[in-house]
Amino acid sequence: MGSSSRSADEEQVLLDDGSRQTDLWGINLYPGDDSEDWIEFDSMINIRPGQKNRSRGVEDPAMRTRIRAIVGELIQP
Repeated sequence: MGSSSRSADEEQVLLDDGSRQTDLWGINLYPGDDSEDWIEFDSMINIRPGQKNRSRGVEDPAMRTRIRAIVGELIQP
């Protein structure tokens, strides 16, 4: 998603459209990178102590796997 203000703006659009904040995670995509690192889990919107995520990353390995699966279906690196 890029810069933190852009992520926050995109987050607000999704919230206005009916998405739940707990379901939204910020990521950056690098489709030119053919390694596993083409998805970067780094965004200010990911800091949410109430969900036990205290960093800009997505700390839960199961959630990272789920995000990778969803993004992989929608975008090919």
